[in-house]
Amino acid sequence: MRKTRSDCTVGTFEKKHGLPAGSIRNVNGRDTRSDKKIGTIRKEAQKRK
Repeated sequence: MRKTRSDCTVGTFEKKHGLPAGSIRNVNGRDTRSDKKIGTIRKEAQKRK
């Protein structure tokens, strides 16, 4: 499977992969906003390392 594009939003990603709303979570445990981009999540993950 190919890597998801970085300009895809969380809401679109959840719909595309058949996930329920709120499946993708922030570090603190709250669900991520549906208009947040996948690229932003990847940048935040790189910062934490």
